[in-house]
Amino acid sequence: CERCQCHSEDKRTAILYTLLSQNLNHSRGNCSPAHQRCLCQQRRTVCLRTPHITCQAASNVLVKTVSFVKNLPSFHLLPREDQLLLLDHCWVPLFLLGLVQEMVTFEVMETPAPSMLKKILLDGQSKRQEPERAQPTLGAVQQLQRCLNTFWNLDLSPKEYAYLKGAILFSPDIPGLRASLYIESLQREAQSALREVMQPLHPKDQGRFAHILLIASTLKSIPPSLITDLFFRPVIGNADIVELIAEMLYEITGRQLAP
Repeated sequence: CERCQCHSEDKRTAILYTLLSQNLNHSRGNCSPAHQRCLCQQRRTVCLRTPHITCQAASNVLVKTVSFVKNLPSFHLLPREDQLLLLDHCWVPLFLLGLVQEMVTFEVMETPAPSMLKKILLDGQSKRQEPERAQPTLGAVQQLQRCLNTFWNLDLSPKEYAYLKGAILFSPDIPGLRASLYIESLQREAQSALREVMQPLHPKDQGRFAHILLIASTLKSIPPSLITDLFFRPVIGNADIVELIAEMLYEITGRQLAP
């Protein structure tokens, strides 16, 4: 990263730059490195290229994901506390599987940086305003897209998706579960059904079952904050996404998200 400001000293000596930078020294000192302009993939912030289209598609996938959970009788037999814990820990991988199944693609572009002059003019106002929201980084989005591409290459059938979602949802290792043994039995049932579905579809691929479970585990490495900031923050603002999902699950009419 030869041109990156993180690893090189700024050698610009223009008079205008010198004068402006003197006024920015204080504000820069209070900014984390992630908010500074940087060419590193881990720090370059990005946003959706077509937020209206992508956020609408993502909202539709989220509604279908909640509908899938809502239609599982075994889920409603669990204590309400366990339902909320499973929802909180598993909504992201379930949503990502929905993106793959619905073939939702998206592109990102680099977040425009405000000019130095604009920073100076708005410096006094920014102190009275709320802090800026965190923006997804290019490196995080690329990791997400690699996970999605890996699943697309598997070419799962609708039944494989359904049983894999069940195996992900009923995760007995979440701390605080009251019915962990029952949840573990539900996970085993979903995994067993997944294996049975795979055998006639892929009789020669003996390692497909283990391979799919291994790839599915990578979905849990995607942080919820990335998914929320990328797909839903433009829609819900500062609202808590998990609370909205819970309302969609338990309300009679549900809550339809729309940009």
